[in-house]
Amino acid sequence: MEIPMGTQGCFSKSLLLSASILVLRMLQGSQAALHIQKIPEQPQKNQDLLLSVQGVPDTFQDFNWYLGEEMYGGTRLFTYIPGIQRPQRDGSAMGQRDIVGFPNGSMVLRRAQPTDSGTYQVAITINSEWTMKAKTEVQVAEKNKELPSTHLPTNAGILAATIIGSLAAGALLISCIAYLLVTRNWKGQSHRMATTEKPELGPAHDAGDNNIYEVMPSPVFLVSPISDTRSINPAQPLPTPPPLQAGPENHQYQDLLNPDPAPYCQLVPTS
Repeated sequence: MEIPMGTQGCFSKSLLLSASILVLRMLQGSQAALHIQKIPEQPQKNQDLLLSVQGVPDTFQDFNWYLGEEMYGGTRLFTYIPGIQRPQRDGSAMGQRDIVGFPNGSMVLRRAQPTDSGTYQVAITINSEWTMKAKTEVQVAEKNKELPSTHLPTNAGILAATIIGSLAAGALLISCIAYLLVTRNWKGQSHRMATTEKPELGPAHDAGDNNIYEVMPSPVFLVSPISDTRSINPAQPLPTPPPLQAGPENHQYQDLLNPDPAPYCQLVPTS
C-alpha cells in the first residue's frame, strides 16, 4: 500500500514541529536547571566572592563568564576549557580583576570592589547545538560602618556608669590620703608644742655676755633676813656669828679663819 505524497509531506512537517518543540523544551529545561549561588549573599568590600554554579552536566566543552546584560566579546570575563594546560583565558572585560575559574563552572572574585557590582552570566557549551545559561545579580557594598543607633543608649549608659565609678573611686582615695596627711601633721604640731612648753631648768643667762663666772663661798656665816621684819629693830646691830672651832670637820675652813683683807666674795671671770 502506497502512502500518498501529500500525506507524507504533512507527516514530515508534523514530525519536524514536534522535534522543534522538544528541543525548545529541552533548552528551557537546561537553562532552568542551572543555578548560581552567591557565597556570601551580600559581599562586602575587599571580601572574596564565590559564584558557585549548580546543575552542570558531567561532560561539556567549555564555559564562558560575562559581566553585563548581554553576552558578547566586550562583556566576556574569561573562557574556561577543561583538559588543556592553560584552561582559563581572560577576556576583554577582565581588566584588573582577580578572577579564578574552576572545572565545575564556578568562579571566585578575590577582593571584590563596589565597581564589580552588576549582572554575572555563565554559558556552558555542551555541544555545538546545546548551551546552558544562568545569571545572577551581584551588589558589592561598602564595609559596615558604626553600629545602629538603637545600641547607643545602652553603650552610653555603660560608659557613663564606668566614668562615674572611676571618679568616685578616685575621690575616695584622695580623701583617705588627705585625712592621713592632716592627722599626721596635727600630731606633729601637738608634739612640738608640748616640747616647747617645758620650763627651763637652768638659770637664764644674758645672751650678750660670753663670760663664765664662778661663785666662791663666803668665809662668814650669812644670816638670811627673817620674813617678819616688823619685830627687828633697825638700830640694833646684827648679832655676830660664833667663831668657828678648830676641828677636823672645819679643817677646810682653816684658810678662811685668817682671811685676806681682799673682799670675801669675788667673781673671777674665766675664759
